[in-house]
Amino acid sequence: MQSGLYIVGTPIGNLGDFSPRAIEVLRGVDLIAAEDTRVFGKLASHFDIKTKRVSCHDHNERDVIPELIEKLRGGASIAAVSDAGMPGVSDPGFRLVRAARAENIPVFVVPGPTAAISALVLSGFPTDRFTFCGFFDPKKLHDDNRIRHTIIYYESPNRIMDTIADLARVMPERQIAIVREITKIHEEAIIGYPADLMHIAAPRGEIVIVVAPAPDHKMSDTEISDIVNDIAATSTKSAAADLAARAGISKKEAYKRMLAKGDNND
Repeated sequence: MQSGLYIVGTPIGNLGDFSPRAIEVLRGVDLIAAEDTRVFGKLASHFDIKTKRVSCHDHNERDVIPELIEKLRGGASIAAVSDAGMPGVSDPGFRLVRAARAENIPVFVVPGPTAAISALVLSGFPTDRFTFCGFFDPKKLHDDNRIRHTIIYYESPNRIMDTIADLARVMPERQIAIVREITKIHEEAIIGYPADLMHIAAPRGEIVIVVAPAPDHKMSDTEISDIVNDIAATSTKSAAADLAARAGISKKEAYKRMLAKGDNND
């Protein structure tokens, strides 16, 4: 095994996605730097990987990375793995790579599954341009809405319904795909406008949210008025969400138009 740092992708659910090369590298290196040695231990046991391992995660990187770099400078081969997927993608890893590069230590990649890209492909939304924003942060949502192409977020099942509500408020005109349990038995992609998904049963498991690009076409006032007339029979609040989704305008603007429609009918 050539000395250097190996960034190794691991399965995100289905063990059948573990590549033969990844297994070979993890068996052959001198040391494995794992995000959680207990989590990796289960994978290692299944694939008979007996290589010595050390913990390297967000909370101990400051202390561990210098030790790993010293070993690499001495000619060791070290593999870095996260709990699932590719290290460095919303997981520990990039700081170790950066430190190795700074010391001119060879770095190799052994590709594996990535939840963000898998969800993007499953969504059916445009893939020519996309931005991965890591874990969803409602405080950044208005800034994120300035990104007009496809957006990808990671999210916790404990917060998913609040997140859908936030998206319905800020990005009502953009479809979303809630992709969960990728590569597992219950893999599922739930697709629709956020307002339409606010009352679904809360999705469970590992979740990725993909947001479709903002619509290019802005409807004319006449077209929007036609939609207002079409949905005016429903409650103002739900009608505003429907109008925003169909017309490509903000929910606030849609609500104003629905109120104006009601005033004109009085």
